[in-house]
Amino acid sequence: MLQKKLHITQLFNFLSLMKRISFLHFSKSLLLLLIAGMLFTACNKIDVYEKNTAIPKYQWQYNFQPSFNFEIKDTASLYNIFIVLRHTDAYRYNNIWLNVGIKAPNDSVTTSKRIDLQLGNDNKGWEGTGMDDIWEVRKPATKAPIQFKKAGLYQFTVAQVMRENPLANVLSVGVRVEKVK
Repeated sequence: MLQKKLHITQLFNFLSLMKRISFLHFSKSLLLLLIAGMLFTACNKIDVYEKNTAIPKYQWQYNFQPSFNFEIKDTASLYNIFIVLRHTDAYRYNNIWLNVGIKAPNDSVTTSKRIDLQLGNDNKGWEGTGMDDIWEVRKPATKAPIQFKKAGLYQFTVAQVMRENPLANVLSVGVRVEKVK
């Protein structure tokens, strides 16, 4: 009887070992598939610049004007420019007024544009994507894609120009520049 029990235990251990080997083989195959997928997508160059700057203490002061520097090499292509803004559900307005400045390479003058960025409305609520009480909206900064005339380093600055200073419950602001395909 002891020998029969020993054989059953050995059989159980053998089956358990086979399951582990099968699982390891599956895991290795899945890992190789994931690595191959990452390498394949890494070969496709994505022409996007995006940077966000946190607003200190979520209180956006007039004098806090984040700047974003990005390089343009291809002056023949068109680019979409977006403002990316994160705010809490406690933000008191449906919009935000911004001054967006752009300085071209080797230029001493910053061209400024005032933008009324809609964040939501009373009927439908907040626009963009939200999780819990944090919302992110990505809105075009221009009406149509633009073409940069000079190659080189461009600088964007973003300032809030609402009547309230500091402007509470704004978490971060950013700029996204993507090449039109």
